[in-house]
Amino acid sequence: MASRPLPTTDWNILKRPTAAPSNSADPAVQAIVTEMLVTIERRGMDAVRKYSRDLDGWDPASFEIGGADIARSASTLPDEFREAFQRSVQTVRAFAQHQRSLLVDTEFSPMPGLVIGHRQIPVEQVGTYLPGGRYPIVSSPLMSVVVPKVAGVDRVVTCTPPMPDGSGPSPAMTWVTSTAGADAMFCLGGVPALAAMAFGLEGMGPVDMLCGAGNSYVAEAKRQLFGRVGIDLLAGPSEVAVLCDDSADAELVAADLLGQAEHGPNSPAYLITFSESFAHRVIAEIERQLPTLVNSEVAAAAWRDYGMVFVADDHEQAAAMADWIACEHLEIHTDNDAWYLQRLRNYGSLFLGPDATVTYSDKGCTGTNHTLPTQAAARYTGGLSVAKFLKTLTWQRVTDPVAAQQIARDAAAFGEVDGLQAHAATAQIRLQRMTAG
Repeated sequence: MASRPLPTTDWNILKRPTAAPSNSADPAVQAIVTEMLVTIERRGMDAVRKYSRDLDGWDPASFEIGGADIARSASTLPDEFREAFQRSVQTVRAFAQHQRSLLVDTEFSPMPGLVIGHRQIPVEQVGTYLPGGRYPIVSSPLMSVVVPKVAGVDRVVTCTPPMPDGSGPSPAMTWVTSTAGADAMFCLGGVPALAAMAFGLEGMGPVDMLCGAGNSYVAEAKRQLFGRVGIDLLAGPSEVAVLCDDSADAELVAADLLGQAEHGPNSPAYLITFSESFAHRVIAEIERQLPTLVNSEVAAAAWRDYGMVFVADDHEQAAAMADWIACEHLEIHTDNDAWYLQRLRNYGSLFLGPDATVTYSDKGCTGTNHTLPTQAAARYTGGLSVAKFLKTLTWQRVTDPVAAQQIARDAAAFGEVDGLQAHAATAQIRLQRMTAG
């Protein structure tokens, strides 16, 4: 990402960003969230209700979304959408099931008399935050309800904020969350929702893990609650990079860059190509398309302040540029897509060819998870998957006296050098008993 220093001064950068997303928490947001979490832990649901009333104008008799709300929600949605969502549930579930089938228990004997192994054990309870507000992301339950249920999580609890007018949960979010298979659903937003799930208030937990995206306050609450509970990841502004050669369609490339830039005024968009002339064609297309967008001001600000254009000498340099960015979403529009699939190593999700656009994954239509690392975190982690909801727990058994003696001698030797006498003694006691027999 642009806030990190370039690995070389030799790269041809046609457009540089004027700003860079920050990995640091806003001190004001940090202080507010800390106070809210402390207050909620101390005062419980009284504090949750006050915050919900003051912030969202929402103070129901119960925050739980009941059967009547769920039953009514289906009638508010067009048949075409409900059919599309159910297809996406099937696609996401099928891929998650395939991933789960590859994560198996195992045992192994590295030497006679020693058996070691691991088990894949699901997390028991997961709390999922489903963002609402101006643009509720109705594909969110696909990623953070369907997937943990496939992993084997016993109970998935969801929280989503009320409608902006304080009238209650979004009918669309209610229906998709129920259809995705949530075990319990609550209409509660922001920091109070995460706190209630983490602390176990009003039947919302306590959960073992929190997942889902939200605004800066939600992200900060997840950061502060991490350790007490697990989290999926800390996501920043949405990002896109398109790596393309002159065979690409400049109109499609520009549309895909703007498709992510409209997420917010601080959403980075990167273009990597091989000629300045093609780069200028894409830039011209961006300028042509911007005025046609409903969210043109947002997308224009993102492109102006966070847009970046690289011109690479060859495929290897283009790949190095993409790996340095380590982008959340990386599209490849070249005549050599298969080479990039094998060469690239830092990205959240890869989209090969012009027919695989980021939006398809964002909406859950291709089955891959859209909860992905941002701000170059793809250098060290992948996105959300069934693996995130599984604990790989190891075990060992010593079954042979010869192996037992050798292992005891080795462990005692380590303990002596470490200077940890009690450690060494646990091995030496066993060794003495074995040799005395």
